[in-house]
Amino acid sequence: MMTASQGLPVHARAPGKVNLYLGVGAVGEDGYHSVASVYQAVSLYEDVRVWPSDTVSLSFSGPIDCSALPTDDRNIAVRAARLVADAAGVSAGVRIEIEKSVPIAGGMGGGSADAAATLVACDALWNAGLTRDQLHELAAELGADVPFALAGGTAIGLGRGDELSPVLTQGRFEWVLVLPRGELSTPAVYRELDAHRLRHAGDLPEVDEHPSVSTELLQALRAGDPSLLAETLANDLQAPAIHLSDALSDVLELGERAGALAGLVSGSGPTVAFLAEDRESAIDLQIALSAAMLRAVRVSAPVHGARVMPLDG
Repeated sequence: MMTASQGLPVHARAPGKVNLYLGVGAVGEDGYHSVASVYQAVSLYEDVRVWPSDTVSLSFSGPIDCSALPTDDRNIAVRAARLVADAAGVSAGVRIEIEKSVPIAGGMGGGSADAAATLVACDALWNAGLTRDQLHELAAELGADVPFALAGGTAIGLGRGDELSPVLTQGRFEWVLVLPRGELSTPAVYRELDAHRLRHAGDLPEVDEHPSVSTELLQALRAGDPSLLAETLANDLQAPAIHLSDALSDVLELGERAGALAGLVSGSGPTVAFLAEDRESAIDLQIALSAAMLRAVRVSAPVHGARVMPLDG
């Protein structure tokens, strides 16, 4: 287990994600929705470095504007550090620096990646020796997407999204992400979904209480076939996200005209993910979207979940 020494930090990295599928059940009495999601971890990362300290502090760097993010106990990374300290019986503080590359409130789980990377970084810093199951339990306390950021790869998430089952996936998939210039509130998108369903209650099929993932999508992943996968991508939150941010429909149309196999809003948005046939097609698609003055990033998937990196990594 790596520990910090001579002033060197422990460096951990965790990926953002795209939702290949997101089925949303009816809202329950507790106000939450049961979901069926297929997550895929992509090569756009959050880098977390931690140092020993007398207090708990947090700062940000990187290309994302983090000026509006809290740096106290309201931040999920700070809460993650405190959970590890409690679990390990550690009374020391920690200085946390997060180099952010995943958009804030972009539907890619950036905050969840921060939390997952902080969990493994603090475990290493304090030589806590927490098992993967123990880290998973802590991750589940922090939010529905945190366990997946810890695990990475491709997985089905049921319940609130944190009941994970790994999915057999062959090969590598090439994605081009159009990163948002604004944000969408996840609770607002869910509220719009509920309102849409209420408005059209007589016209829409009855909502499954517990949605499920299609066998066709799982077969496409097992085959490693992007063309088959493109036919199965779906997101129940896409329509309400577009209703709240109608520019998303223009982005989707532009990407598909530029050669994407398929495009969809990732999670609650507003990041839009385009699936490409191969690396060369992804490069061409990125160039076309960038020429339209969009923030387009090319990534591959699936990738590992949160892990400690070499000190020069």
